[in-house]
Amino acid sequence: MNRTLRGVAVFLLLASPVLGAEPSIQRSDLWEAGKDGYAIYRIPGIVTTAKGTVLAYCEARRTGKSDWDTIDILLRRSTDGGITFDAPRKIADVPGPHKKNPVALAQKLANPDDVTYNNAVAIGDPKAGTVHFLFCLEYHRCFYQRSDDDGRTFSKPVEITSAFEAFRKDYDWKVLATGPAHGIQLKNGRLVVPIWLSTGTGGHAHRPSVTSVIFSDDQGKTWQRGDIAVPNNEKYVNPNETVIAQLADGRVMLNVRSESKDHRRLVTTSADGATNWSAPVFHEQLLEPICMASICRLTETPASDKNRLLFANPDTLDPRKGQVEKPGQSRDRKNLSMKLSYDEGKTWAINRVLEAGPSGYSDLAVLPDGTILCLYERGASRALTLARFNLEWLTEGKDKLPAGR
Repeated sequence: MNRTLRGVAVFLLLASPVLGAEPSIQRSDLWEAGKDGYAIYRIPGIVTTAKGTVLAYCEARRTGKSDWDTIDILLRRSTDGGITFDAPRKIADVPGPHKKNPVALAQKLANPDDVTYNNAVAIGDPKAGTVHFLFCLEYHRCFYQRSDDDGRTFSKPVEITSAFEAFRKDYDWKVLATGPAHGIQLKNGRLVVPIWLSTGTGGHAHRPSVTSVIFSDDQGKTWQRGDIAVPNNEKYVNPNETVIAQLADGRVMLNVRSESKDHRRLVTTSADGATNWSAPVFHEQLLEPICMASICRLTETPASDKNRLLFANPDTLDPRKGQVEKPGQSRDRKNLSMKLSYDEGKTWAINRVLEAGPSGYSDLAVLPDGTILCLYERGASRALTLARFNLEWLTEGKDKLPAGR
């Protein structure tokens, strides 16, 4: 085959949809440590829009020394299903001057002139071209902006910290954070974003902590607080980064990271996605190495043949190198694994390793044709890698999507 024909063949292979009878997976690095002026890229997020556009975003950290570093939020956009992306661009910018969170300075976690943008969360409207985007500044202010042109441009950020101020009567926080990863739009149109709050007196000024949500019933114009979903106590230790999904029966499920001795993910549900959360329970199948996870719906009846939920996290409880295993202590971040549930998260029937080596935070999204996207931290240097794969790959050919999903 000559060079021209070979190039055409490769292009057709890459451009063909992942969905099909044969198991298929492709990987590509979207951000690599040490490039473009940033020491490290962390905290991935990914959503798809109604038109199938893919928006990938992350925290770009200047020195990589801590969560309180000088950090920018970058976004990349793809219109071919995540095969190619445009150049990264800053997506969060609040006019200064900026005041550093006092808790970070008190623990000498940052310099006064560091500017920290953190914990980006996007929601893609499944029917319109709207993209809702939230981010935090210095872990003590929160902003909202939106795109009405499929992620090409965004409105000026509007501060919504007042929604968090409403928590103070129940929890006197000094640190706030959305997500990270993505939020969801419920079937009734409500926008829901998981959040965590901390008094900032403990380790890394992120502990102790509790989890809840903020929500909007007017397409992002105003935001309100929900009930505290998981408190901090002897059983539930420092609940924090939380992921979210709506179940087929309409309930909303939070899947919560914590530093509890059980080393299992916490699960709680609410009928409206904001109030009256059920008593949190540890899910025996979902190991908790103390690391962010991700969850996303793949299909739902009656639009499809089965209910299918996806979940990803480092599926291990191996201690970190040189450490003695202790209850509630962080474990090695490796063995990022994909799980699939057919019963709305009660059990996880499928488990397949996506990245056996060092791997950490991740986020999940699904394209209109059923292609699954997982953007995750890979390797010791934490490159942000996008995996595109189909249900056949995840289930090793045991399940496939029906025509039209």
